[in-house]
Amino acid sequence: MLCGKKGFWQRMEQRLLFSGISSRFPFLTPEIWISLNLAAGAVIYFLALLLGASWPGALAAAGGLWLVIWAAVNCCMGRNFSATDENMMKFLDFLGNYSITSGEITMVLGQVSPYMGEPLRGVLDACYYEAQTSGDTSIALLAMAEKIQHPKFRELVRNLEISLRYSADLTVLVSQSRRSLREYTRMRQERRALAREAWVNMVILGGMTAVILKAMEALVGIPLAEIMLRTLPGIGALTVIAVILLLFYRQVRMLDS
Repeated sequence: MLCGKKGFWQRMEQRLLFSGISSRFPFLTPEIWISLNLAAGAVIYFLALLLGASWPGALAAAGGLWLVIWAAVNCCMGRNFSATDENMMKFLDFLGNYSITSGEITMVLGQVSPYMGEPLRGVLDACYYEAQTSGDTSIALLAMAEKIQHPKFRELVRNLEISLRYSADLTVLVSQSRRSLREYTRMRQERRALAREAWVNMVILGGMTAVILKAMEALVGIPLAEIMLRTLPGIGALTVIAVILLLFYRQVRMLDS
């Protein structure tokens, strides 16, 4: 189980897990993923040079590719997070119904999984088969908790493992988890409202920046692309803008999680 401060490779492994890429391509380790990204960036860089771009423009093209890949992985993570969030209450309802009559939690998960959407269905099936193969239900549950990004799912699975270890009443646990999930959903909706407001403010600021830059272009009489892509101050300004946008996006993602 991952705990404490995560290193770079652990974060990369989690991104591959949470986005579903690891499920589609089990051979894809963080090291291979980074190598493929570097190779793709190098291809784009030299291709841009062959097409007549300057070295800053070629570097920007490679950086653009990496940005698109990063954004695509984030989109996959967000989609899986939302899908898990939508299925959590249904999962708790099924779990509550089965837990009254069934004592083997992994058997319950195997029975519930066909009614769940991805990514829950895949991780529930994997947990069931791992428990049947290894005979260690606790390890299978803790491993499953690390495959899903949703904090309430991870909390529920860890509580299930503790309940299993001490033979606690699962019905009480499911009831408490329902209340906790409702409170989490309410707070998340409030954070999403703040995130939407932040996006609107950023769009307004972006529009104002574009107007200012066009005004500068008219004053100096030099094409804006020439200034931004072929001069060191322009490249530096673009880099600063990109960093600000990435930091802003990261903060909004934290609000929306």
